[in-house]
Formats: sequence, structure tokens, C-alpha cells
Amino acid sequence: MNQDWEDRVAAAWARFDDYGEDEAPAFRAVIDALAAELPADSPLGLFERACAWDSTGHSDRAVPLYREALGRRLSGYRGRRARIQLASSLRNTGRAAEGVELLTPELDAPSDELDDAVRACLALCLSSLGRDREGLSLVLGALAPHLPRYQRSMANYARLLVAPDA
Repeated sequence: MNQDWEDRVAAAWARFDDYGEDEAPAFRAVIDALAAELPADSPLGLFERACAWDSTGHSDRAVPLYREALGRRLSGYRGRRARIQLASSLRNTGRAAEGVELLTPELDAPSDELDDAVRACLALCLSSLGRDREGLSLVLGALAPHLPRYQRSMANYARLLVAPDA
């Protein structure tokens, strides 16, 4: 898509917090209008609409849109965001196991600024399944590099939480 469209989408999201809960339909209408400018087969519009439903408390409405966007080969940064957000929405709708299945391969994906978000969301899905030690291990492992001290200790603790003999 062109930069003007990208800028208008970014501006709409920058104003998201200006909308009250009762104004959620108005925000979704802004995103719907932007999505309508795209070709009918574009995964970007589906993704933005999914985000709008998700961000206004309707994970159930977001799930099929995320799935369709990914099915239409949404890739790159937005594709990774869609997988993270879809996993979160799946968890919110009682399907945490599907979220784990979706995000686990992301642990081996090329590294980017979304790595910690992958781990955080995956940890929540794991916790929802009663797999708290695995989730805590992921969160500690993601946190360790950001600490001013104790990075090595925290990384080791994270590893030991899921070690076979732990």
C-alpha cells in the first residue's frame, strides 16, 4: 500500500485512546473506511479490521479476520503481529492450545522487536493451560537481557524451570 494510506492508518491508531468505550463503533468505522480503500483481496484491510475489533474488546470477531488475513499471505512484520494477536484472541476465547500451536514456531523465527511479545503471549497461553513453569521460563528468558544486572542468573533460572530434571 502507499505511504499516504499507511500514514492515515497510523494516525487513526494514534488517536485510538481518544475514543471512549462507547465510541468503539466509531473507531471501527474509521478503520473499516481505510480498509475499504484497499483491493478486495488485500490481507492488510482484514488485519486492520481484526486489530480494531480486538482492541475494542471483541476477540471473537477478530479471530476469523486474523485467520483470513494470514490465509491471504499476510507476511513480514504485520504477519508476525497477526500471529501474536491471533494467539492472544484465541486465548481470550478459550482456545489457548491453538495459541500455543500458532506461536511456538515463532520462537525460531528471525529475531525482531516482536520477540518479547511472542514470548509474553505464548507464556499467557501456556499459563491458561496450566503450564505455568514453561510460561514463567519464557518470560524470565525474555526479561533477562533487559536487566541492568543478573542477566546470566535469570537466563539460567529460566532454563532450569523447564529442564528435564527440574
